[in-house]
Amino acid sequence: MITRRLSWFSSVATCLLIVLVIGCGEKKKPVPESGDLDFRAIADLMVARSNLQPGEQVLIVARPGRFDSLVALLEQAVAKTGANYLGAISTDSLNQPEAWTTDFVRAALHKSDTDLTAQLGEVDLGIMLPGAVPTDKPYAAMQEVLNMGHGRTIHFHWSGAYDVLGQPIEITPAIDRLYQQVLMDTRYDSLTRIQQRFDSAMRNADVRITTPAGTDLTFRIGDRQVTKQDGDASLGRIQYARNLIDREVELPAGAIRVAPIEETVEGTIAFPDGLWNGKKVEGLVLTFKKGKVVNISAKSGQESVKAELDKAGDAGYSFRELAVGFNPLLTIPTDNPFIPYYGYGAGIIRLSLGDNTELGGNVKGGYVRWNFFLDATVAVGDDLWVRDGVLLK
Repeated sequence: MITRRLSWFSSVATCLLIVLVIGCGEKKKPVPESGDLDFRAIADLMVARSNLQPGEQVLIVARPGRFDSLVALLEQAVAKTGANYLGAISTDSLNQPEAWTTDFVRAALHKSDTDLTAQLGEVDLGIMLPGAVPTDKPYAAMQEVLNMGHGRTIHFHWSGAYDVLGQPIEITPAIDRLYQQVLMDTRYDSLTRIQQRFDSAMRNADVRITTPAGTDLTFRIGDRQVTKQDGDASLGRIQYARNLIDREVELPAGAIRVAPIEETVEGTIAFPDGLWNGKKVEGLVLTFKKGKVVNISAKSGQESVKAELDKAGDAGYSFRELAVGFNPLLTIPTDNPFIPYYGYGAGIIRLSLGDNTELGGNVKGGYVRWNFFLDATVAVGDDLWVRDGVLLK
């Protein structure tokens, strides 16, 4: 299981942060459903973003006790499209609600990993509801199906909120309302257009990322695939998928992700004080040559950084990906600031270390460390796209 750590910093004036994120694979205590949510509207929106075609096969993967009300409404919304609803499979085979169970689900419940993957090969769209994580057997089997070049999934985590100290916070009714607003009010066509423009701009120019702390990194993407999380989960969009991440569509939407050509990555990444190998590290700067870490310097804790990277092997010493947030509805609130939905807000930048094969890159090894920057400046050639964490386009 990939581990994703989380650390933060903030300034008094701008509350800028860099985040090392714990991925959605971590299982958390179930959060009660909110009575404030319009589950029917959410179900209709998810199905609309899927643009289902008659005859397509749709399966839900869900954790009982987490958004249960959405399952029946999704079944109804799917049926209206002429697609074939296959049922909802629980992440826990010992707790499979009878109301969710169909012949397809019943046949899947106790199969081996290999046999379950073979059965889920029939699925055209998998909908991953809150609480379902990659370590769950049906979720993992569906990922194997995607890896084989078939199907698509909607990732509907409804989680990933953190306070300014980097600790997970409960999904409150206020956060519920925010996430629902983002789903309903995102201008998906505009999101698609700006992400396409950014993709095109990067093709023939150097990308440069700088921060006040001392990050100064450049690279090129060449013909590498740019995964655009614009909320389009249609079959037509998936026809152009070239990697696993292309087939996993996030709702709420907002980020682009790309693994640069590894040999072009040059420069430095400056990190905030944070935990490496379980110990506090201050003033860390990593220097890259041809995509590899060639120097580690820190005011304190340098040995801990080296220990973590050594443990990870080649992946630990390798640059992984660039991610850029484009959704203006997911920025940090001015009042009672917190980080919504894993930091997919406009102007948030991720510069990550590790395995990038799911993005179509060449770095293997399994290790991944996500690093989010909210005070970065991003230039593509001579064109400025983000300045000090603010999306300009």
